[in-house]
Order: sequence, then C-alpha cells, then structure tokens
Amino acid sequence: MTKKNSISGPVIRPVRVGLISLGCAKNLVDAEIMLGSLLKGGVELTNDAASADAVIVNTCSFIDSAQEESVDSILESIELRDANQRGQAVIVSGCLSQRFREELPKLMPEVDAFMGIDQVAQVGDIVGRAIASRANKVQNPGAKVQKGKVVSRLNELEKARDLSAHEKEESLRGTDKFGKTKTVVGAKPPSSILHPPSSPVFDVTQRPVFIPDFGTPRFRLTPKHFAYVKIAEGCNHPCSFCIIPRMRGSHRSRTQSDIVKEARALIAEGVKEINLISQDSTYYGLDLRPNHSRAISSPEKFNAATKSLAADATTICTLLRELNALKGDFWIRLLYTHPAHWTDELIQTIAECKKVARYIDIPLQHIHENMLERMRRETSQQYIVDLVKRIRAGIPGIALRTTFIVGFPGETEASFNTLLDFIRDAKFERLGIFTYSKEDGTRAGAMAGQLTDKVKQKRRELAMAAQHKVAVAVAESFVGREIKILVEGEANAKQLQSANVSSWEHGLIRETDKHAGQMKGNYFVGRGEADAPDIDGRVYVCAPKGGMTVGAFTKVKVVGHTDYDLIAEPV
Repeated sequence: MTKKNSISGPVIRPVRVGLISLGCAKNLVDAEIMLGSLLKGGVELTNDAASADAVIVNTCSFIDSAQEESVDSILESIELRDANQRGQAVIVSGCLSQRFREELPKLMPEVDAFMGIDQVAQVGDIVGRAIASRANKVQNPGAKVQKGKVVSRLNELEKARDLSAHEKEESLRGTDKFGKTKTVVGAKPPSSILHPPSSPVFDVTQRPVFIPDFGTPRFRLTPKHFAYVKIAEGCNHPCSFCIIPRMRGSHRSRTQSDIVKEARALIAEGVKEINLISQDSTYYGLDLRPNHSRAISSPEKFNAATKSLAADATTICTLLRELNALKGDFWIRLLYTHPAHWTDELIQTIAECKKVARYIDIPLQHIHENMLERMRRETSQQYIVDLVKRIRAGIPGIALRTTFIVGFPGETEASFNTLLDFIRDAKFERLGIFTYSKEDGTRAGAMAGQLTDKVKQKRRELAMAAQHKVAVAVAESFVGREIKILVEGEANAKQLQSANVSSWEHGLIRETDKHAGQMKGNYFVGRGEADAPDIDGRVYVCAPKGGMTVGAFTKVKVVGHTDYDLIAEPV
C-alpha cells in the first residue's frame, strides 16, 4: 500500500499506521493480528500518532468503565487528528464496534471506518478505504462529536435491547444466513453513488465466526520471552451479567495441530512462557466433536459429554499433553478456565505435565447459592467447595487465582458475609474483586435489587481487606524457599512503589503495598509459576546492575516479602 501524492504521483514511503489497543489479552492478540496483516501488506507501523496516515483504536466494551475508556480514546484520536493532520483516517475496531454495530457509525460520523472481530485479518483493505474516505471528508468536515451524547445514547440502546436477542442470533447457526449478516450503514451496496465515499467504511458481521490459525500474520506486542496463544474464540455460557457471547460469538476452537505448530515456532523464537487464552479454555475441543450440542454448560452435562468422546477426540487435556511433550525449557500457563468444566482427567493431566505451570485461573464470581443462581453460573456452592479441594489435593503446590463480583443485584448482607468467609477459608493465592457493573442489555441489568455504588464500594473494600491478610500469609510461606522465576528486567521506580493494580478482566487485584518502601538498591523483577503476566505478584531480586539475564529462567531464594510481592536473592 503506497501513500499517494496528488502533485507528483506515488511517493516512496509506505502508508503509516498507528494502533491503540484497549482491554484484555484476547483483544491484544487481535491487535497483533492486525499489525501482522498490515506489515505483510507493506504498511509501516508507527508509535507517533501525528505522523500516521491512519490510527486504529481497538476497543473494549466489557463493562461500562471499559466502554467509556474506549469512547474517550476514539474522541481523543479525532481531536488530535483535527488539530494536527486533517487527512488522517481514524478507524474503530474490536468489541465496541461489534456491540453497537448498527448505531455507532451514526453517533460517530467523524470516524472513517468501523470494523468487527471477523475483519482483523483484512485490516489492510479497510485502512486503504478509510484513507480514501477521509480525503473526501477533509473537504466536507462534519459536526464535532460530543462524548456525553455518545455515552448516553449507547446506554439507551442497551436498555431498549431485546434480552432474548442473543438466543435468536444463536438460532442462525446451521442456516444459510449464519456468517453472512454483514450490514452496511446507509444505502445498499455496492453502488458508490448510493453509498458515497464520505460515509464511514463499515465492515462488521452480526455474529463473529473468525478464529486465527498459524497462517494468520501476527506481530507480537509482548516481550520476547512470553506470548499469548489464542486456542479458541467466543463463549456459550449464559451468565446474566456478561455481554461477551453477543460480542464475540459462539465458542469455536482451533485445531490442536495448528496450536502446537504455533507453540513450536514460538519456542524456537525464544519464548519461555506460553499463555493459553480463550473465553473458556476448559471447553476447548468440545465443539469439534461430530454433531456437537452446545447445551452442555452444567458440570453434569459436560462430564457426560467428555466421557462419551471418541478415544482420539481433542480436549484441553490432549492439547496440554502434546504441548508438554515439545522440546525446550518453558512454561505453559492455562488461563480462563470455567469451574463447571473441570474434570478429574484435567486435574490428573496438569499434575503429570511438568511444564504446565502450577497455576490455575478459575473465575468463580461468587459462592452464595442464591447469587450463583442469579448470575446463571451453572455451579452450586457445594460443587465449588468440593472442586477447590479436588484441585488442591490432585495438584500439589498449585496456586489458585479467582475473581469475585460484589454488589450484584440482590446480594444481601448475609450472602456477602458468606463470600467473606469463603475468601478467608479457601485462601486463594491470587484474587481480584469486581464491584458489579450494571450492563444494560444483560439479564442482570434488568434485575430488581440493584445496590448503590456506596454499598458496592464498601463491600469491595471489605473483601480486599480479607484477601490482604491471606496474601500476606501466602507471601510469608515462601520465605526461605528456593523457586524458579522468569526474569522480566530491571525494576524501575514505579514497579518498586507497587501501586494499585486492577484490570477490566480481573477487577481490583492489589491495593497500595505499604511495605514496598523497604526495598532500596538495585533490583531485577521476575515472576514465579504463581504469577501470570501483568496481573499477579512479582519477585524482586536484589542483584548487581546487569547481573541477570532478562527473558531467562533462574533460581532464587526468597528472603523476604512485602504485602503482595516476594524479595529474593540469586542462588
């Protein structure tokens, strides 16, 4: 793709594109695919927005605050464009485009293109069309977009949405209409007269079906020593608080051989940690069975389905075992497991696969029976209590990470206290707390018994206080032990301050570390098996400057701890 010059024809430099990616690791992989596709098409990537011919904002719409951040980023990009380079195209991709596919182009006419999840590998073509559309808009500028108007209108749209729409869209699967529901805002295509270039380029399918494979171009944004590998996309769960199935589509798995091929290539490049991600990693492979039914979300139905599989069927267990057999010294980290889909075979598989990190990410959301029912979590209180015991007994040394939602509609003082007791008793090594975010368009958003922000905030503080005591005890238990860590780099001043850590996926993970100030001198920062990238604890190693190899494994002895992190010295 070549940047045109209206006076002298083509210029030498290629089109320059910048990208802003928001949200989760799964969204990050989508961003990496877009960048890889652009590079393959001859596009030049830039971190300098002012010099870019196009800027892509890859959005998140998981909860209200994430959605508002996405709107802010879009409007900031438009303002910078208008102030510095009127010919620059602004493109919106990701979950916000997918969630508000019909209305967003009308609310944000100054955006030059909207693209969905299915279009990430075709981003080069969309960038070209957006730049052409932008050239016409320079001569005919539109009205300025107002943030308040956009946010309030998006909320109104969700309130008016048919709550059964997800089920209706699901019924498209298996019909001729499925995967062919792309809508063009404005006049019907393809007439350029009826659909003038000044209208936003719009390419968003109603129900996403895309899943990347090894052949999909990709430019990694993570450090050299770790990578995210998306093993599946979409979700089949009916959780009452969640909008993801409608945005991301039904669960669809990659083939096992394709994932293994990618992992082998990453290991050859020097990757030391492979993080397996999807919306529900424990469901991996179940959709690949012949004539599969998606109505197997409950533990009983899921276990029955796995037991009826053919001997050579693909499951998360067969994937972990084949990855574990690959040559090399590396970790396999399993993220985003659903409690309803754990089996004895999975526990045994992790216990026997030494390269699988002794770490489990298993969002439970609540423990009180009534709350689990209202959340439509498909698991009972006793089932969860028993599952935690089974995992700990079957995988010695395992670190369990979970998340809980406080302030869910109908949560009484008694049900919240049940959750507090469970946090104290279960002693999760890693835990994050969400305050419930009322998402219009979800079943929970329409429920009676909505709690005030003040009550939700107070309950989050109490839950974090309970977990803080657990976290300190967990850290204390490591003192005197030798552990293997993956060295991330030299610790900077900000890392040593250990400020609050939170994310859209994991809630509030840790509050300000009051004891971090004890660390003086030069430190390297690393992660142990119990620490996933960006979200968990850290291991600070007191070492001479330049004295450790970044991106390599090393043994350290834990000599102290702060509230959430470990302090160690080289062995």
